[in-house]
Amino acid sequence: MEASERDSTQDWLLPESARPPLLSELEARIDEAVVTARASEEAVTTIGTAALDAAEQARRAAGIAVRAAATALDAQRRVTNPDLVTDGEDDSLRNFTERADRIAQRLRKLERVPISAPERIGKSQF
Repeated sequence: MEASERDSTQDWLLPESARPPLLSELEARIDEAVVTARASEEAVTTIGTAALDAAEQARRAAGIAVRAAATALDAQRRVTNPDLVTDGEDDSLRNFTERADRIAQRLRKLERVPISAPERIGKSQF
């Protein structure tokens, strides 16, 4: 076989556009994908927390709306037929509602108080 008939190394080289990416390029792409995935995970966690907070607020608003509707219905019944409720029943219901509101207000205040380690008074005996 003559030297002119042999293939040269240049015959086997791929053009620049057809070459596969280098290992270092693939590693860089993977690193970028990991960074993007972590940022996406953090964003989803933030959005999920906000959604849970919104759902809790909606639940509270629904409870308030239910109580307001019951109060309005009760008021309407009293206007249309004042003889249905005696004064003693009205006072006990009012007292119960006021106490329940005070307890709910105290619980709301407790929700906002951060939990922290108790402060130490004095020096340790050790």
